[in-house]
Amino acid sequence: MAGNDWINSYLEAILDVGPALDDKKSSLLLRERGRFSPTRYFVEEVITGFDETDLYRSWVKAQATRSPQERNTRLENMCWRIWNLARQKKQLEGEEAQRKAKRRLERERGRREATADMSEDLSEGEKGDAVSDISTHGDSNRGRLPRISSVDAMETWVGQQKGKKLYLVLISLHGLIRGENMELGRDSDTGGQVKYVVELARALGSMPGVYRVDLLTRQISSPDVDWSYGEPTEMLSPRNSEGLSDEMGESSGAYIVRIPFGPRDKYIPKELLWPHIREFVDGALSHVIQMSKVLGEQVGGGQPVWPVAIHGHYADAGDSAALLSGALNVPMLFTGHSLGRDKLEQLLKQGRLSRDEINTTYKIMRRIEAEELSLDSSEIVITSTRQEIDEQWRLYDAFDPILEKKLRARIKRNVSCYGRFMPRMAIIPPGMEFHNIAPQDGDMDGEMEGNDDHPTTQDPPIWTEIMRFFNNPRKPMILALARPDPKKNITTLVKAFGECRPLQELANLTLIMGNRDGIDEMSSTSSSVLLSVLKLIDKYDLYGQVAYPKHHKQSDVPDIYRLAAKTKGVFINPAFIEPFGLTLIEAAAHGLPMVATKNGGPVDIHRVLDNGLLIDPHDQWSIADALLKLVADKHLWARCRQNGLKNIHLFSWPEHCKTYLSRIASCKPRHPQWQRSEDGLGNSESDSPSDSLRDIQDLSLNLKFSLDGEKNDASGNENSVGSEENSADRKNKLENAVMTWSKGVLKDKKTGLVEKSDPNANSSKFPPLRRRKHIFVLAVDCDSLTDLLEIIQKVFSSVENERNEGSIGFILSTSLTMSEVHSFLVSGGLSPNDFDAFICNSGSDLYYPSLNSENRPFVIDFYYHSHIEYRWGGEGLRKTLVRWATNINDKRAENEAQIVTLAEKLSTDYCYTFKVEKLGMVPPVKEVRKMMRIQALRSHAVYCQNWTRLNVIPVLASRAQALRYLYVRWGVDLSKMVVFVGECGDTDYEGLLGGLHKSVILKGVCGSASNQFHANRNYPLSDVMPFDSSNIVQTSQDCSSDDIRASLENLGVLKE
Repeated sequence: MAGNDWINSYLEAILDVGPALDDKKSSLLLRERGRFSPTRYFVEEVITGFDETDLYRSWVKAQATRSPQERNTRLENMCWRIWNLARQKKQLEGEEAQRKAKRRLERERGRREATADMSEDLSEGEKGDAVSDISTHGDSNRGRLPRISSVDAMETWVGQQKGKKLYLVLISLHGLIRGENMELGRDSDTGGQVKYVVELARALGSMPGVYRVDLLTRQISSPDVDWSYGEPTEMLSPRNSEGLSDEMGESSGAYIVRIPFGPRDKYIPKELLWPHIREFVDGALSHVIQMSKVLGEQVGGGQPVWPVAIHGHYADAGDSAALLSGALNVPMLFTGHSLGRDKLEQLLKQGRLSRDEINTTYKIMRRIEAEELSLDSSEIVITSTRQEIDEQWRLYDAFDPILEKKLRARIKRNVSCYGRFMPRMAIIPPGMEFHNIAPQDGDMDGEMEGNDDHPTTQDPPIWTEIMRFFNNPRKPMILALARPDPKKNITTLVKAFGECRPLQELANLTLIMGNRDGIDEMSSTSSSVLLSVLKLIDKYDLYGQVAYPKHHKQSDVPDIYRLAAKTKGVFINPAFIEPFGLTLIEAAAHGLPMVATKNGGPVDIHRVLDNGLLIDPHDQWSIADALLKLVADKHLWARCRQNGLKNIHLFSWPEHCKTYLSRIASCKPRHPQWQRSEDGLGNSESDSPSDSLRDIQDLSLNLKFSLDGEKNDASGNENSVGSEENSADRKNKLENAVMTWSKGVLKDKKTGLVEKSDPNANSSKFPPLRRRKHIFVLAVDCDSLTDLLEIIQKVFSSVENERNEGSIGFILSTSLTMSEVHSFLVSGGLSPNDFDAFICNSGSDLYYPSLNSENRPFVIDFYYHSHIEYRWGGEGLRKTLVRWATNINDKRAENEAQIVTLAEKLSTDYCYTFKVEKLGMVPPVKEVRKMMRIQALRSHAVYCQNWTRLNVIPVLASRAQALRYLYVRWGVDLSKMVVFVGECGDTDYEGLLGGLHKSVILKGVCGSASNQFHANRNYPLSDVMPFDSSNIVQTSQDCSSDDIRASLENLGVLKE
């Protein structure tokens, strides 16, 4: 290194950075600077410290360069890169520290405010004492261990399930999913999750009390993949033919149901599926409704059998499950599998990509928002380990383990939580199939003798492939099975084996590190780990004692476990952190004791199986000592083996499903409220709803009575003030009338009929939108009411003939209140009967025009309120929002007007409206949602009316969800709907585009002021807008009636 003295100055600059390098390592390098080894520094410290593994290759090139000048240039470039990486890492660590500090303060403030609102004295459990209460994150350890401990207990549970006919829906969108010959590892989307959801569906379909299980995924008809992924339905045959379920029916069992959405002829990665989520939801909604009716005919006595739960797997399916469960009003479950916030933190720590670059590549912010929505909507979040809760879920705004414990304790005491809700975390480890596994009983000293049950067979080929590495293949085998990834900590294992002479004398080491052809063809990270392993083998002269085969098949893995068990070996997982540790369960099922990391899922597995030892993955002597104990002490080895085999049934699929179904049973049942046994939904068409309609006409909404829930104002409350008893009585009568009326309406199964001759012939069939050929939804968020009136008139004019025939109906979808809509209609010369329905308050209220349009023009749909009220915070939410508004107003200068105020007269029972006086001073909608989530308040915040209002409505309410409700309630086909929107709109704008309905974007409308709504979003609109969809068209800039009609013709709605 002569002539390179300048390198020390760069190294000093690196070391002076401070937090970028570990203090202990920095001081060591400073002390050793006089005899500094560049190889050691660049290869060991830089690679591990900055995860910039391609630096190793640069160093190799520099070493191989003969020209001193070129070598110096390469080294200088490397030093600059290292210095820059150190500087970036210091900056990132500073930003991360600030974010964590800010997050901690927000959490503590939110917790204090929530506790202050929940004014009752805290119980001992709420104070955090270790009482015999539900633990902070779900189940207590004691409550989780026994599960089912005997065959008798399982038989007892089976007996309790007889007579149940449950319908379950699972959702897993990405990857290639089929029941047999799964292509695991084909790409990053087709991995362990695919296997898990398929086996879960198969196992649930065999459980007693479960009639049908549907696993919904994407239908892919692409030449790039096998034809089987394009089949609409695939039945999953049970693995165990003896099955527990003895009541089979025509549609019973487990099925993969493939819903077409997204590009029809392309297989695309999960990051590109976000724009098409709403299309999947609409298709899945159609399937579930049809299947519920079919099951109702088979086992429901004619009543629809709604899903008992909808379970989303991964963020994309969680987002879908939230919308689907909201549309159907049924409970939702969620499993994250891997979480976006955790991945974002890991990528930021690496320093290779900026936050914007990470989002561009992985759409990570859309993924995180989907996970937050899943927490808002889920009854239960299923995790595999406690580590997933402690280290990952607590990163989210919508989950706080401390506040969760307080709420859970209050629920146990029947004390109000003031509108606050927290999903319940349930630790349910994945199941496995054990019926085809026979633990190895022989050993290498005495081969198994053949008999009728176990005839002697030839050794599997993989055994020969492994044993060829060993000088003495009869020694116990230490088996590690992991991909060559730095997180798996394989190099520390090799060091521990290489530096422990007694362990080398007693055992061999087998490293199954994936498949490879050439090291140079591997990724930089994998090749770096593998080269480190090979160098360590050479350093400690471990030839003849370590096996590292280049290839193995998935079908070889059980044989590898059997070989290790046959040699009385040990299985080890030394990863720094292991989220679950499925390989530990597989090894235990084959009779192998385990040595595993003490960080993550192995702790839970060890607690259940008690079949080995836990180690500190950073301490190579801890690893060596644990391995030596199990290999040297045959009694300890035998005890661990026996414990594993005895308790392994706790991780079987029947055990998993039993716990799973028990959790679902603890959820409060929810389903569409109008489907009741007393409805008597028969096939008779003779019953007329006229009597009920007469009641509705007598009691339906007169705006002066403000039955829409709005607060009475001075201009319209002179004749509206009656006693609370009378008001409640009127509401009950109206509800009963609507109930009776709905019985008659739902009997008409013919939808989309066109009445050309006499529009009044079917006046008894209410609401009229049931008989329209198409429904036009006017959801244009105009800058003014004058502009909105002009757009409505243009749309009416574009389809004047069809409108007069009655083949096209109209829905007005707006953020306005019903009173404002009525005033708008009167001032614009429009009649309520020009529309079939009115979606008001950003989707929190739904009205229909009444037959008596003069005095009582509207009928409110109370069932819609029961449909969306899930987790509505009510008064507790209102108090929190008022306090939030007060905090915002405190930031204004003295004598200035208030920034945001609660608009009591515009608010309703399911919509709290705030007026925004100063646009630039209010926080963006993402901050409002964050504030509510931190305090466990579940709601949907929408800025509207050009950012002059903020509507806070139930979490699963929206204008888009109201359209799905009309489909569920009245059978209005979503594919027959056309939604008209502007170029931009309220902050719920993205929900109106995409799906099975058609969309017409009116150019030049809402393109200016509304754009600021979307300027400060978690993710750009381009990430979620399906602009390439054939269901979306744009008019020309003029947006005339002729342009609108031409757009409708392009969509195929109208004939040219």
